[in-house]
Amino acid sequence: MIEFIQPCDFSESQRLFHGRGHAYPELSHVNVDWFEPVILISLYQEVEPSWLAEQVSHLQDLTDKCQSIQVQYRCRKFAPCELLWGQEVTHLSAVEHGLKYHLSLGKAQNSGLFLDMRNGREWVKNHSFNKRVLNLFSYTCAFSVAALAGNASKVINVDMSKSSLAKGRENHRLNQQDLSKVIFEGVDIFKSYGRLKKHGPYQLLVSDPPSFQKGSVDIERDYKKIIRRLPELMSDNGDVLLCLNSPDLNVEFLMAEVARECPECVFQYQLNAPEVFKEAYEGKGLKCLYFIYKPSL
Repeated sequence: MIEFIQPCDFSESQRLFHGRGHAYPELSHVNVDWFEPVILISLYQEVEPSWLAEQVSHLQDLTDKCQSIQVQYRCRKFAPCELLWGQEVTHLSAVEHGLKYHLSLGKAQNSGLFLDMRNGREWVKNHSFNKRVLNLFSYTCAFSVAALAGNASKVINVDMSKSSLAKGRENHRLNQQDLSKVIFEGVDIFKSYGRLKKHGPYQLLVSDPPSFQKGSVDIERDYKKIIRRLPELMSDNGDVLLCLNSPDLNVEFLMAEVARECPECVFQYQLNAPEVFKEAYEGKGLKCLYFIYKPSL
C-alpha cells in the first residue's frame, strides 16, 4: 500500500506521491497526482490488477472532492489512460497558486502542467513586476501565465509546437489576462535568435528545455547555444532562470556551461522542487538555477 502525504488543501493541484525519485525503492514505478476532481496514477511498469484495485480503494478516502480515479500507463505505447473509478473526466482546469491551467487527460503523454515546477512558477510570478519576460521552450505557457499574474509588462512565448502555443493562449484567456501583452513565436529557438532579439531586451528569461527531442533538441549538446546568446537578449542586471530536467545531467554541468559560455551570469541560488519530490540520488531530479546577468563585472 502506498502511504500518501496528506495535503492540507485539495483545492490546489499537486503531486501526492513521487515514486520516480527512487526514495521508495519498491514503488519507483509509481506517481500519483491530484488535479481536481481527478486523481491520476502514472505507472512506468506493469502492475497486478489486484494491487491497482487496492490503491483505488485507498485513494477514494483521501478527499470527497475526488470524482474520478484514472491510471496512465507510461510503460505502454502512446501512454494511454484508463478510468478505474468514478466519472470519465478528460478535460479540466488545474488550479495552482490561484491560477488556472487547461489539462487534457488521455490525449498525450503529458497533461499540460509539470507539477515539479510549481515553485519555479511561483518564483517567476514574484520576480516579474514590470519586466519584459522571455519564456523559452514555453510549452503551454505556464511560466508566462505566472509572469503576467506578477504584473509583467510583456511576455514572449517561444516554442516549436504551435499546438502547444495554442493551448498556452487558452491558458492566458482562462485567467482573463490581457493578450496584448503576450507574443507567441512558433519557431525553432536555435534558428531564430534574430526574431527573439527584436522583442528584447529582456529583464527576465526562463529556459526550461526538454532533455531530448529527436531531430531538434539534445540539451547536453545544445544548452551552450542558448547560454552564449544571453548577452544579445538580456538587459543589464536581468534575471536568468535556467532549468534542467535530465537525470543524467547535474547542477555542475549547467554551472560549467554558464562559466564557459557566459561568465557575466552570476549565480545566485538554486530553487527547490516541492517537498514531495524526494530524490534518492541528489541531482537526478529537476534543477532550477537563478543567475543575474552583470556584464559590467
